[in-house]
Amino acid sequence: MMHHSPLIATIVAGVVFAFLMGALAHRLKASPIVGYVMAGVIVGPYSPGFVADAGLANELAEIGVILLMFGVGLHFSLKDLLSVRRIAIPGAIVQIVVATMMGMVLAWVMDWNMLGGFVFGLSLSVASTVVLLRALQGRKLVETEKGRIAVGWLIVEDLVMVLALVMLPVFATVINGADRGIGFSALVAPLAITLLKVVAFVVLMLLVGRRAIPAALHWVAHTGSRELFRLAVLAIALGVAFGAAYAFDVSFALGAFFAGMILGETPLSRRATEETLPLRDAFAVLFFVSVGMLFNPAVVIEQPLPLLATIMIIVIGKSVAAFAIVRAFGYPGSTALTVAASLAQIGEFSFILAALGSDLGILPPEARDLILAGAIISIITNPLIFSLIFRQRRGAATPDVPAILEVSGHVIVIGYGRVGRSIAEELAVQGKAFVVIEDDIERVREAEAKGYKVLAGNGIETRVLEAAALEDAGALLIAIPEGFEAGAIFQHVRKIKPDIPVIARAHSDAEVAHLKRLGVSDVVTGVQEIATRMLGVSDRGRAGTEE
Repeated sequence: MMHHSPLIATIVAGVVFAFLMGALAHRLKASPIVGYVMAGVIVGPYSPGFVADAGLANELAEIGVILLMFGVGLHFSLKDLLSVRRIAIPGAIVQIVVATMMGMVLAWVMDWNMLGGFVFGLSLSVASTVVLLRALQGRKLVETEKGRIAVGWLIVEDLVMVLALVMLPVFATVINGADRGIGFSALVAPLAITLLKVVAFVVLMLLVGRRAIPAALHWVAHTGSRELFRLAVLAIALGVAFGAAYAFDVSFALGAFFAGMILGETPLSRRATEETLPLRDAFAVLFFVSVGMLFNPAVVIEQPLPLLATIMIIVIGKSVAAFAIVRAFGYPGSTALTVAASLAQIGEFSFILAALGSDLGILPPEARDLILAGAIISIITNPLIFSLIFRQRRGAATPDVPAILEVSGHVIVIGYGRVGRSIAEELAVQGKAFVVIEDDIERVREAEAKGYKVLAGNGIETRVLEAAALEDAGALLIAIPEGFEAGAIFQHVRKIKPDIPVIARAHSDAEVAHLKRLGVSDVVTGVQEIATRMLGVSDRGRAGTEE
C-alpha cells in the first residue's frame, strides 16, 4: 500500500526533473544550472500538473545553501586573493557599487522601496561562482593572470555577499522599526549587537576552530575509515553552520563558509572536497530547483521592458564597468575582456539574496521574478559571450585552444589521481616520453611541479587530445577511476586515431563488460591485479620452500 509522503514526493520530483532538464541543458550546450531552475518551474505552483511542497523544498534548499557555502569556503584561497589584491579588491567593490546603483535606479522607476531596490541591485552585482569557474576551466584560463584576476574578483564579491546575508535581516529590522516610529538609539542597538556577535563568531573560529577542526579531522583520517571521514566533514559543515545560527544569530551561510575556509587551509582539504562533492551537488541541485519554484514565467510577458533592463544591467552594464576598471588599472584589453565576460551573469548568490529578500518581505515578488529570469538568460548567454571574445583560429596557441605539444611516439596518460600519478612516475623512471591530461587544477600544478608535460582539460575534448598530439602517440592509458566515462573517452579517441593501443581501468565487472563491449582490448581492475600479485608472491614463496 502506497503512503503519500510530501518529503519523498518533493525530493523525487526535484531530482528526476532536475536530471531530465539538466541533461537537456547539457545537450543544448547550456549550463546545467539552467536546467535545474527550469525543473523547479515545472514542479512549481506556476505550472500545471504536480506541485511540490514549497515549504519542504525551501528547507532542503537551506541544506543546499550550507553545502554550497561550505564549498565556496573550501576553495577560498587567501594566497590567490592577495596575489591580485591591487585590482581584485577595489575593482570588485567599485563594480558592486555601480551595478547596485543601476539596479536601484530601475527599482526607483518601478516604484519599489529603497531597501528592496538595494537588495535587487545587489543581486544583480554578483556573478555565479559555478558558471565563472566552468567558463574559465573550459578555456584553460584559471592559471593565467587574467583568470586569477577574475577568480580573485569573484572571491571579493562572495565575501561582500556573505556580509550582506548577515546584515540584511538587521537592516530590515531597522527599516521596519523606523516605519513604526521607533527611536534612533533603539534601531542602532540591534545593528551593534549583530556586529558584535559576528565578530565574536569570527574570533572564535580563528582562535579555536582553526585548531580544533583540523585536529578532529586528522584524528578521523587516521582511523582509516572513509565512511567516518565523510561523516566528519559533513558534521563539521552542518554543525558549524547550525551552531553559528543558534549561538551567534548569524546566517547558516557565514558559518558554513568559515567551516569550509578553515578546512581549506589543511592538507586534507582536497579529500574533504572529494568526499562531500556528491552530497553537495545533490543538495545544490535541490536548491536551484527550489529557486525555480519561486519563478513566475509570466514575468516575460507581463514585464518585458523591466526584464530587458535587468538583462542589460547584468550582461552589459556591470561588464562595461568591470572592463573600464581593469583598463583604468593599466591591464591590457584581453584581460579586461576576460574579466568583463566572466561577470556577465548572475547565479547562486543572487538566488540566495532573492530568497532572503522575499522571506524578509522587503523584495517585491516581481523583483524576485526579474532576478530569476535575468539569471537564467545570463547563464545561457554567457558561453556565447566567451565564444565571441575568444573566437580565434583553432590550433594556434591561444587561451581558447591549448598549444599543440611537439612530441611523438609518446604515451598519453588521462587522469593524474593515485593510479595516474604512479604511472607517470614509472614512465619517468623508464625515461619514456609521456603527456598527462588532467582537469583538476591542483593535480595539474602537482604534475607540472615534477616537470611532466601536462595539459589541463578533459580527455574527451577533441582540442585537448589534438594538443596532446594523439595522432602521433604510441599508446593511451585511461587512468581515471570511472569506467563508463573511460568508455566515452575511448569511443572519442577511436574516431581520431582508430589504431592506437588503449588500456583502461575499471572498478566493477559491469565496467569491465562495458569497456570490453566497446572494444577496449586491455582492461585492468584493482581486484584482478591484487589477486594476481598475491598469487604470484604465494607461488614464489612455495617454490622457495620446496627448494
